[in-house]
Amino acid sequence: MDGEAQGRRRPAWVPGAIIVGAGPSGLAAAACLAARGVPATVLEMSDSLASTWRHRTYDRLTLHLPKRFCELPLLPFPQGYPAYPSKDQFVAYMESYAAAAGVAPRFGARVEEAAFDAAAGAWAVRLAGGELLLARWLVVATGENAVPREPEFPGAPRFAGRVMHTRDYKSGEVFSGKKVLVVGCGNSGMEVSLDLCRHGAKPSMVVRNTVHVLPREMLGLSTFGIAMALLKLFSVQVVDRILLAAARLTLGDTGKLGLRRPKTGPMELKNLTGRTPVLDVGTLGHIKTGKIKVVGAVKEVTRSGVRFADGKEEQFDAIILATGYRSNVPSWLKDGGNVFTREGMPKTPFPNGGRGKNGLYTVGFSQRGLLGASSDALNIARDIHCQWKDMGRPANNNVLQSDDTV
Repeated sequence: MDGEAQGRRRPAWVPGAIIVGAGPSGLAAAACLAARGVPATVLEMSDSLASTWRHRTYDRLTLHLPKRFCELPLLPFPQGYPAYPSKDQFVAYMESYAAAAGVAPRFGARVEEAAFDAAAGAWAVRLAGGELLLARWLVVATGENAVPREPEFPGAPRFAGRVMHTRDYKSGEVFSGKKVLVVGCGNSGMEVSLDLCRHGAKPSMVVRNTVHVLPREMLGLSTFGIAMALLKLFSVQVVDRILLAAARLTLGDTGKLGLRRPKTGPMELKNLTGRTPVLDVGTLGHIKTGKIKVVGAVKEVTRSGVRFADGKEEQFDAIILATGYRSNVPSWLKDGGNVFTREGMPKTPFPNGGRGKNGLYTVGFSQRGLLGASSDALNIARDIHCQWKDMGRPANNNVLQSDDTV
């Protein structure tokens, strides 16, 4: 090993915290720490911040919730942004957010392993290439949606058409006139099916399980906003009954369209399992007219299409997997056993699952979207700041100032 290689592997102390991930969660955590005068080094394996939003989302994506529920701590969206900002607007907001907070992530910094070093009393984070960093606190901000879930269907290798995950889907324009099977009926599956339809494709959407579909707005107001307001007054079960009654009046009986509802209400189900109800932005109307076809579970893939569980076969030109994502934490975090499951999700439900032993924290794993990530970031910054002060460290001034009363 030459001298340069040895130098790269010599441990280097990093003041404050190491944050793994430069998406909204990581940026929020870094900004909240900076506002309290605590330094942080943000490590991002891609070449840009908000890489998932920038490179792995479809063109027509907008925020599913109104912007007031999606802004990051300490800095609101710019005036003039629409109620539901586009993905490009959200990326621009995150760029300005990082700049205002003075957060400059290290790009191309892939974490291969992170483990607590008891002798050093710090987290040892090894990067691809061998560089070793030590820090008193480690914040895991890689999120719930780091690695695509790609189910393996029997016969898939022989399919003559194109197969892709929604991470690679940009627009339905290239599928105009083609029959496309969309596997999955969550928000992504619904929106991709709608986008395909609007570009002249012939989509069929696989619905294997029950699903709650709610209108994005009711009487001109955000359904999510209405739910949040009602939860301050009533139990989650009562709120669910109100939402479902309003949804039936607005959308009709979705079960007749092949979209059977779970027995548990939408808000209670989200609290219990993290499953988010689908907010309809026009897909249901195309299902009602038959432009989007609802089909059952896939049994196997053939050379020209698919054989379904009910025995029916149909030809398709392409298959798009709207099957979601999973955490990548188990692949690199070696001492997360008291916080993370083997699947890389917190063992303890929100709001008590964000802190582990030895200075380990998580942000963006609450299954509550950007609102949950913001809450995590504020709590983490407050907690680390208290320890930072106890160590007698000086505070730094920052453009974004924290509210100590939060």
